[in-house]
Amino acid sequence: MTSNEPDLSSGFTTQTGEQRRAKLRQSIRKGRLVVAPGVFEMISARIADRMGFEALYMTGYGTVASYLGMPDAGIASYTDMQNRVSQFTRITSTPMICDGDTGYGGLLNVMHTVRGYEAAGASAIQLEDQEFPKKCGHVPGRRVVPAADMAAKIRVAVETRNDPNFLIIARTDARTTLGVDEAMRRAELYARAGADLLFIESPESIEEMEKIGAAFDLPLVANMVEGGRTPILSADELARLGFGLAIFPATAFLGAAAAMESVYGTLKQQRSSAGIQQPLYDFDAFSKAIGFDWVQEFDREHAEKEQS
Repeated sequence: MTSNEPDLSSGFTTQTGEQRRAKLRQSIRKGRLVVAPGVFEMISARIADRMGFEALYMTGYGTVASYLGMPDAGIASYTDMQNRVSQFTRITSTPMICDGDTGYGGLLNVMHTVRGYEAAGASAIQLEDQEFPKKCGHVPGRRVVPAADMAAKIRVAVETRNDPNFLIIARTDARTTLGVDEAMRRAELYARAGADLLFIESPESIEEMEKIGAAFDLPLVANMVEGGRTPILSADELARLGFGLAIFPATAFLGAAAAMESVYGTLKQQRSSAGIQQPLYDFDAFSKAIGFDWVQEFDREHAEKEQS
Protein backbone atom coordinates (compact mmCIF):
# COMPACT_ATOMS: atom_id res chain seq x y z
CA MET A 1 0.00 0.00 0.00
CA THR A 2 1.37 3.44 -0.93
CA SER A 3 1.05 6.51 1.27
CA ASN A 4 -1.82 7.75 -0.91
CA GLU A 5 -3.89 4.60 -0.57
CA PRO A 6 -6.53 4.29 2.18
CA ASP A 7 -6.49 1.45 4.67
CA LEU A 8 -9.25 -0.68 3.21
CA SER A 9 -7.94 -3.99 4.48
CA SER A 10 -11.46 -5.40 4.78
CA GLY A 11 -12.72 -3.74 1.61
CA PHE A 12 -14.31 -0.88 3.55
CA THR A 13 -13.03 2.29 5.17
CA THR A 14 -11.56 2.40 8.67
CA GLN A 15 -12.05 6.16 8.95
CA THR A 16 -15.05 7.31 10.99
CA GLY A 17 -17.34 10.06 9.77
CA GLU A 18 -16.24 12.26 12.66
CA GLN A 19 -12.57 11.87 11.73
CA ARG A 20 -13.19 12.76 8.12
CA ARG A 21 -15.40 15.73 8.92
CA ALA A 22 -12.85 17.19 11.33
CA LYS A 23 -10.14 16.78 8.70
CA LEU A 24 -12.19 18.54 6.02
CA ARG A 25 -13.11 21.49 8.26
CA GLN A 26 -9.44 21.99 9.09
CA SER A 27 -8.56 21.94 5.38
CA ILE A 28 -11.07 24.44 4.02
CA ARG A 29 -10.60 28.13 4.57
CA LYS A 30 -10.75 31.24 2.44
CA GLY A 31 -7.66 31.66 0.29
CA ARG A 32 -6.38 28.08 0.72
CA LEU A 33 -7.80 25.98 -2.06
CA VAL A 34 -9.02 22.40 -1.62
CA VAL A 35 -9.48 20.58 -4.93
CA ALA A 36 -12.26 17.98 -4.97
CA PRO A 37 -12.69 15.78 -8.05
CA GLY A 38 -16.14 14.55 -8.91
CA VAL A 39 -16.96 10.89 -8.28
CA PHE A 40 -20.08 9.41 -9.80
CA GLU A 41 -20.05 5.63 -9.27
CA MET A 42 -18.05 3.07 -7.33
CA ILE A 43 -15.07 2.67 -9.68
CA SER A 44 -14.48 6.43 -9.86
CA ALA A 45 -14.75 6.62 -6.07
CA ARG A 46 -12.22 3.81 -5.58
CA ILE A 47 -9.71 5.34 -7.99
CA ALA A 48 -10.05 8.93 -6.75
CA ASP A 49 -9.77 7.78 -3.13
CA ARG A 50 -6.31 6.35 -3.84
CA MET A 51 -4.97 9.59 -5.31
CA GLY A 52 -4.42 11.59 -2.12
CA PHE A 53 -7.02 14.36 -2.58
CA GLU A 54 -8.16 16.29 0.48
CA ALA A 55 -11.81 15.80 -0.47
CA LEU A 56 -14.03 14.11 -3.03
CA TYR A 57 -17.23 15.53 -4.48
CA MET A 58 -20.31 13.39 -5.06
CA THR A 59 -21.59 15.05 -8.20
CA GLY A 60 -25.37 15.11 -8.58
CA TYR A 61 -25.16 15.24 -12.37
CA GLY A 62 -22.83 12.25 -12.63
CA THR A 63 -24.49 10.26 -9.86
CA VAL A 64 -27.95 10.58 -11.41
CA ALA A 65 -26.57 9.75 -14.86
CA SER A 66 -24.69 6.66 -13.65
CA TYR A 67 -27.27 5.47 -11.11
CA LEU A 68 -30.49 6.10 -13.05
CA GLY A 69 -29.27 6.77 -16.57
CA MET A 70 -31.23 10.04 -16.48
CA PRO A 71 -30.46 13.78 -16.55
CA ASP A 72 -29.95 15.80 -13.36
CA ALA A 73 -33.39 17.37 -13.52
CA GLY A 74 -35.04 16.60 -10.19
CA ILE A 75 -35.64 12.94 -11.03
CA ALA A 76 -33.47 11.39 -8.31
CA SER A 77 -35.11 11.08 -4.88
CA TYR A 78 -33.68 11.55 -1.41
CA THR A 79 -33.53 7.76 -1.06
CA ASP A 80 -31.60 7.38 -4.32
CA MET A 81 -29.00 9.94 -3.31
CA GLN A 82 -28.70 9.00 0.36
CA ASN A 83 -28.11 5.40 -0.65
CA ARG A 84 -25.34 6.55 -2.95
CA VAL A 85 -23.75 8.61 -0.16
CA SER A 86 -23.67 5.51 2.02
CA GLN A 87 -22.16 3.40 -0.75
CA PHE A 88 -19.45 5.96 -1.47
CA THR A 89 -18.41 6.51 2.13
CA ARG A 90 -18.22 2.78 2.91
CA ILE A 91 -15.47 2.22 0.33
CA THR A 92 -13.48 5.47 0.69
CA SER A 93 -11.43 7.19 3.37
CA THR A 94 -11.31 10.67 1.85
CA PRO A 95 -13.84 13.25 3.15
CA MET A 96 -16.88 13.27 0.85
CA ILE A 97 -18.74 16.47 -0.08
CA CYS A 98 -22.23 15.45 -1.21
CA ASP A 99 -24.80 17.15 -3.40
CA GLY A 100 -28.07 17.41 -1.48
CA ASP A 101 -30.01 19.23 -4.23
CA THR A 102 -32.83 21.34 -2.70
CA GLY A 103 -33.08 19.18 0.42
CA TYR A 104 -35.84 17.21 -1.39
CA GLY A 105 -38.73 19.36 -0.18
CA GLY A 106 -39.58 21.74 2.63
CA LEU A 107 -38.00 22.35 6.01
CA LEU A 108 -38.90 18.93 7.43
CA ASN A 109 -37.37 17.33 4.35
CA VAL A 110 -34.19 19.34 4.83
CA MET A 111 -33.96 18.16 8.44
CA HIS A 112 -34.42 14.55 7.28
CA THR A 113 -31.86 14.98 4.49
CA VAL A 114 -29.18 16.47 6.72
CA ARG A 115 -29.63 13.73 9.30
CA GLY A 116 -29.53 11.05 6.62
CA TYR A 117 -26.46 12.38 4.83
CA GLU A 118 -24.56 12.86 8.09
CA ALA A 119 -25.48 9.38 9.33
CA ALA A 120 -24.38 7.96 5.96
CA GLY A 121 -20.88 9.38 6.48
CA ALA A 122 -20.88 12.56 4.41
CA SER A 123 -18.49 15.30 5.50
CA ALA A 124 -20.45 18.14 3.91
CA ILE A 125 -23.79 18.69 2.22
CA GLN A 126 -24.54 21.14 -0.57
CA LEU A 127 -28.04 22.66 -0.60
CA GLU A 128 -29.35 24.94 -3.35
CA ASP A 129 -32.12 27.51 -3.77
CA GLN A 130 -33.70 26.23 -6.97
CA GLU A 131 -37.37 25.56 -7.37
CA PHE A 132 -38.40 21.93 -7.76
CA PRO A 133 -37.74 20.22 -10.11
CA LYS A 134 -34.15 21.42 -10.01
CA LYS A 135 -31.67 21.25 -12.87
CA CYS A 136 -27.91 21.09 -13.35
CA GLY A 137 -26.37 24.49 -12.59
CA HIS A 138 -24.86 24.94 -16.04
CA VAL A 139 -28.01 24.41 -18.10
CA PRO A 140 -30.72 27.03 -18.82
CA GLY A 141 -34.21 27.10 -17.39
CA ARG A 142 -33.39 27.23 -13.68
CA ARG A 143 -35.66 29.17 -11.33
CA VAL A 144 -35.06 30.00 -7.67
CA VAL A 145 -37.24 30.09 -4.58
CA PRO A 146 -37.59 33.25 -2.46
CA ALA A 147 -34.32 33.94 -0.67
CA ALA A 148 -36.02 33.90 2.75
CA ASP A 149 -37.22 30.36 2.12
CA MET A 150 -33.70 29.18 1.35
CA ALA A 151 -32.28 31.00 4.36
CA ALA A 152 -34.76 29.09 6.51
CA LYS A 153 -33.51 25.83 4.99
CA ILE A 154 -29.93 26.73 5.88
CA ARG A 155 -30.92 27.55 9.47
CA VAL A 156 -32.67 24.18 9.77
CA ALA A 157 -29.64 22.40 8.30
CA VAL A 158 -27.32 24.07 10.81
CA GLU A 159 -29.64 23.31 13.73
CA THR A 160 -30.09 19.69 12.63
CA ARG A 161 -26.51 18.50 12.26
CA ASN A 162 -25.14 16.52 15.18
CA ASP A 163 -21.48 17.06 14.36
CA PRO A 164 -20.46 20.75 14.24
CA ASN A 165 -17.77 19.77 11.73
CA PHE A 166 -20.42 18.64 9.24
CA LEU A 167 -20.19 21.48 6.73
CA ILE A 168 -23.25 23.20 5.26
CA ILE A 169 -22.68 24.59 1.77
CA ALA A 170 -25.29 27.10 0.58
CA ARG A 171 -25.62 27.38 -3.18
CA THR A 172 -27.56 29.98 -5.11
CA ASP A 173 -28.53 29.56 -8.75
CA ALA A 174 -29.78 33.15 -9.07
CA ARG A 175 -26.91 34.41 -11.26
CA THR A 176 -28.17 33.03 -14.56
CA THR A 177 -31.68 34.50 -14.44
CA LEU A 178 -31.49 37.32 -11.87
CA GLY A 179 -27.90 38.56 -12.19
CA VAL A 180 -24.75 38.47 -10.11
CA ASP A 181 -25.83 41.22 -7.67
CA GLU A 182 -28.96 39.30 -6.67
CA ALA A 183 -26.91 36.12 -6.34
CA MET A 184 -24.51 37.91 -4.00
CA ARG A 185 -27.38 39.37 -1.96
CA ARG A 186 -28.76 35.88 -1.51
CA ALA A 187 -25.36 34.49 -0.55
CA GLU A 188 -25.09 37.12 2.18
CA LEU A 189 -28.47 36.03 3.58
CA TYR A 190 -27.36 32.42 3.57
CA ALA A 191 -24.14 33.35 5.36
CA ARG A 192 -26.16 35.06 8.08
CA ALA A 193 -28.28 31.91 8.34
CA GLY A 194 -25.16 29.96 9.30
CA ALA A 195 -23.73 28.45 6.10
CA ASP A 196 -20.09 27.36 6.34
CA LEU A 197 -19.32 27.84 2.64
CA LEU A 198 -21.02 29.92 -0.05
CA PHE A 199 -21.53 28.67 -3.59
CA ILE A 200 -22.60 31.22 -6.20
CA GLU A 201 -23.28 28.99 -9.17
CA SER A 202 -22.11 29.77 -12.71
CA PRO A 203 -20.53 33.23 -12.69
CA GLU A 204 -19.77 33.99 -16.32
CA SER A 205 -16.48 35.92 -16.25
CA ILE A 206 -13.28 36.35 -14.28
CA GLU A 207 -14.50 39.84 -13.35
CA GLU A 208 -17.60 38.37 -11.74
CA MET A 209 -15.50 35.84 -9.88
CA GLU A 210 -13.25 38.64 -8.60
CA LYS A 211 -16.30 40.59 -7.43
CA ILE A 212 -17.68 37.57 -5.61
CA GLY A 213 -14.32 36.74 -4.03
CA ALA A 214 -13.89 40.26 -2.67
CA ALA A 215 -17.36 40.39 -1.11
CA PHE A 216 -17.31 37.54 1.42
CA ASP A 217 -15.22 36.39 4.36
CA LEU A 218 -16.48 32.81 4.23
CA PRO A 219 -14.78 30.25 1.97
CA LEU A 220 -16.30 30.17 -1.49
CA VAL A 221 -16.96 27.26 -3.86
CA ALA A 222 -15.83 27.39 -7.49
CA ASN A 223 -17.62 24.97 -9.80
CA MET A 224 -15.20 24.10 -12.59
CA VAL A 225 -17.29 22.47 -15.32
CA GLU A 226 -15.46 21.89 -18.59
CA GLY A 227 -17.72 23.38 -21.28
CA GLY A 228 -19.87 25.14 -18.65
CA ARG A 229 -20.64 28.81 -18.07
CA THR A 230 -17.74 29.63 -15.71
CA PRO A 231 -14.12 30.17 -16.81
CA ILE A 232 -11.74 27.37 -15.80
CA LEU A 233 -8.99 29.00 -13.71
CA SER A 234 -5.78 27.69 -12.18
CA ALA A 235 -5.66 26.64 -8.54
CA ASP A 236 -3.43 29.59 -7.67
CA GLU A 237 -5.81 32.02 -9.33
CA LEU A 238 -8.85 30.62 -7.54
CA ALA A 239 -7.09 30.79 -4.17
CA ARG A 240 -6.03 34.38 -4.86
CA LEU A 241 -9.65 35.30 -5.60
CA GLY A 242 -10.73 33.90 -2.23
CA PHE A 243 -12.13 30.52 -3.15
CA GLY A 244 -11.63 27.75 -0.59
CA LEU A 245 -13.02 24.82 -2.54
CA ALA A 246 -12.86 23.96 -6.24
CA ILE A 247 -15.08 21.12 -7.37
CA PHE A 248 -14.58 19.37 -10.71
CA PRO A 249 -17.84 17.44 -11.00
CA ALA A 250 -17.73 16.56 -14.69
CA THR A 251 -14.03 15.99 -15.44
CA ALA A 252 -13.92 12.27 -14.67
CA PHE A 253 -17.20 11.25 -16.29
CA LEU A 254 -16.44 13.29 -19.41
CA GLY A 255 -13.06 11.56 -19.64
CA ALA A 256 -14.58 8.15 -18.95
CA ALA A 257 -17.32 8.66 -21.53
CA ALA A 258 -14.78 9.67 -24.18
CA ALA A 259 -12.65 6.60 -23.42
CA MET A 260 -15.65 4.26 -23.51
CA GLU A 261 -16.90 5.70 -26.79
CA SER A 262 -13.42 5.19 -28.24
CA VAL A 263 -13.06 1.53 -27.20
CA TYR A 264 -16.65 0.65 -28.06
CA GLY A 265 -16.19 2.28 -31.45
CA THR A 266 -13.11 0.16 -32.15
CA LEU A 267 -14.92 -3.01 -31.07
CA LYS A 268 -17.85 -2.16 -33.31
CA GLN A 269 -15.66 -1.43 -36.34
CA GLN A 270 -13.03 -4.16 -35.92
CA ARG A 271 -14.99 -6.76 -33.94
CA SER A 272 -11.89 -7.16 -31.72
CA SER A 273 -9.98 -5.29 -29.03
CA ALA A 274 -6.66 -5.99 -30.73
CA GLY A 275 -6.58 -2.58 -32.45
CA ILE A 276 -7.64 -0.39 -29.53
CA GLN A 277 -5.48 2.74 -29.24
CA GLN A 278 -7.09 4.08 -26.08
CA PRO A 279 -4.82 3.42 -23.04
CA LEU A 280 -6.28 0.68 -20.83
CA TYR A 281 -5.84 0.19 -17.11
CA ASP A 282 -3.71 -2.84 -16.33
CA PHE A 283 -6.07 -5.67 -15.41
CA ASP A 284 -4.08 -6.89 -12.39
CA ALA A 285 -3.70 -3.35 -11.06
CA PHE A 286 -7.42 -2.74 -11.56
CA SER A 287 -8.29 -5.94 -9.72
CA LYS A 288 -6.17 -4.78 -6.80
CA ALA A 289 -7.71 -1.30 -6.86
CA ILE A 290 -11.20 -2.76 -6.74
CA GLY A 291 -10.32 -4.98 -3.76
CA PHE A 292 -9.40 -8.45 -4.98
CA ASP A 293 -6.18 -8.38 -2.97
CA TRP A 294 -8.06 -8.39 0.32
CA VAL A 295 -10.53 -10.97 -1.01
CA GLN A 296 -7.62 -13.31 -1.71
CA GLU A 297 -6.16 -12.65 1.74
CA PHE A 298 -9.56 -13.33 3.30
CA ASP A 299 -9.83 -16.63 1.42
CA ARG A 300 -6.30 -17.68 2.46
CA GLU A 301 -6.90 -16.83 6.09
CA HIS A 302 -10.08 -18.85 6.31
CA ALA A 303 -8.66 -21.75 4.32
CA GLU A 304 -5.82 -21.97 6.87
CA LYS A 305 -8.30 -21.94 9.75
CA GLU A 306 -10.30 -24.77 8.19
CA GLN A 307 -7.13 -26.85 7.71
CA SER A 308 -5.85 -26.33 11.24
